[in-house]
Amino acid sequence: MQGTLTRKQFDVLEAMTQADAPLTQRDLEKKLSLSLGTINRTVKELTDLHYVQKGTITGEGLAALEPYRAKRAVFIAAGFGTRLVPITFNTPKPLVRVHGERIIDGLLDAVLAAGIGEIYIVRGYLAEQFDQLLYKYPMIRFLENPLYNEANNIASAMVARYMLSDAYVLEADFVISNPRVIRKYQYASNYLGIARDRTDDWCVKTKNGIIVEESVGGTGPDLFQMVGISYWNEADGHRLSADIAEVYASPGGKERYWEQVPLVYRKDHYNVEIRTCTDEDLIEIDTFRELKAIDKTYDV
Repeated sequence: MQGTLTRKQFDVLEAMTQADAPLTQRDLEKKLSLSLGTINRTVKELTDLHYVQKGTITGEGLAALEPYRAKRAVFIAAGFGTRLVPITFNTPKPLVRVHGERIIDGLLDAVLAAGIGEIYIVRGYLAEQFDQLLYKYPMIRFLENPLYNEANNIASAMVARYMLSDAYVLEADFVISNPRVIRKYQYASNYLGIARDRTDDWCVKTKNGIIVEESVGGTGPDLFQMVGISYWNEADGHRLSADIAEVYASPGGKERYWEQVPLVYRKDHYNVEIRTCTDEDLIEIDTFRELKAIDKTYDV
């Protein structure tokens, strides 16, 4: 059940959970891009509720955040990785090593650092190779997608559709530099994106921070290149379980990408926020050329 904090109260408390030392109201003003007056009022509210004391979150404050805690992570990792051949002839893309580490390891480490221990990986192509992850990550549970070769990634979402509440959904092919993009607490359903003036990639347009349109390529204000990491709160996760099944069963449904369900085909059921990140936070390796540019050991 979702909690009763206002958005500003949540933002202040969540910021305090990430701080190594007590935060002044000036610190919070800079960190949250809110006016000092707003920060002052919010901190007073939280102090009166005994959620904050002298710039530090209290035990009662942590309890108030608990309804917003991410409970699980679902990795979409069933595909072939066509654009990364020849490496993916023998290795699933998430298991390709960059600077000696499997791509998916950084994402798994970030999820665990956020206190998320319920982890699912939807696998398909060369599925048995993912078993190697169990030595380092024995908590992983595998979900099998037998249709990975004949349907788009909505088939993976079908397999995982009952695990999407209070959950991150992650494409498994990002080299992550900033593990803090995976946060322990989330206030609302959101999709990660990088602000762009123009892009030829998958992108979304937003209005007042809410995603209103998805497309391939775009220009103009309020445009964000999509990064394949999203979060779904309890209510939206339950809606997704039904909506994914309906879209999948519709004509041409198997050809859809799973995120088109909440962002295109059933978008009237959701208010998905954009959550911003930067190019420095994580990199998607799409092609073998990009892999060689990042890791010179492949440039032979």
